[in-house]
Amino acid sequence: MIIPKRTGLLLVIGAALVMGAISQQAAENPDGAEIFRAKCSMCHGVDGKGFAALKTPDFTSGKWQASVKDSEILDAIKNGKKDTAMPAYRDKLSEKEILAVLRQVRAFGKK
Repeated sequence: MIIPKRTGLLLVIGAALVMGAISQQAAENPDGAEIFRAKCSMCHGVDGKGFAALKTPDFTSGKWQASVKDSEILDAIKNGKKDTAMPAYRDKLSEKEILAVLRQVRAFGKK
């Protein structure tokens, strides 16, 4: 089947518009689970249980969840943790991405 040039051009333009809308939606509503997998899972585990050898917290623990405030989690994400391997992400993630990671950390406690 041969597509006329004009129709082909319209398809390309339409696809570009759809991809732009998807990119904008991703920026406005970042996926905390995806960011966590990419940036945090190497030290905190894909499942959020942490690693005893690295002394990272178990985010699935109800005790841990109850003992840590959202502001403390946000501070750790933004500024890192002194005397640990936890890096600062304030210059690497947007505010929306940081909040999405916070929501993901809290979601581990609900499983």
